[in-house]
Amino acid sequence: MKKVVIYTDGACKGNPGPGGWGAWLTFGEHEKKLCGGEPETTNNRMELMGAIEGLAALKERCDVTLYTDSSYVQKGISEWLEGWKKRGWKTASKKPVKNQDLWQKLDEQSLRHDVTWKWVKGHAGIEGNEIADQLANAGIDKITAVKK
Repeated sequence: MKKVVIYTDGACKGNPGPGGWGAWLTFGEHEKKLCGGEPETTNNRMELMGAIEGLAALKERCDVTLYTDSSYVQKGISEWLEGWKKRGWKTASKKPVKNQDLWQKLDEQSLRHDVTWKWVKGHAGIEGNEIADQLANAGIDKITAVKK
């Protein structure tokens, strides 16, 4: 099975506001840079989109190490998701899970692969995280350029 490393990030100008997501995928000598955005969104939604789109870009089952600087994404997928599903997409306090649509997509994509989820400190000079951050900001630039 191919071993792939993915760094993902999300960014928002205002929260909510125009947002972007980025994903940097590497496999051996190969790399793929992805980005996109939405005109009105939240930072957490863009963090989720980075992970969703990064995993969705893989055409076959892979052994993936996915790095995110979002504890929301890392804890959500690793600690909270199973409970949400058991409770019919309700939190422990019986409230609807925020961003349920994207959590379901992320769950679907992560089940296609063997994913190890890793949290990294953002803006700490970690190359992959810095590249993902640049891609997320490029996603915002794409959206705001369309508006002008």
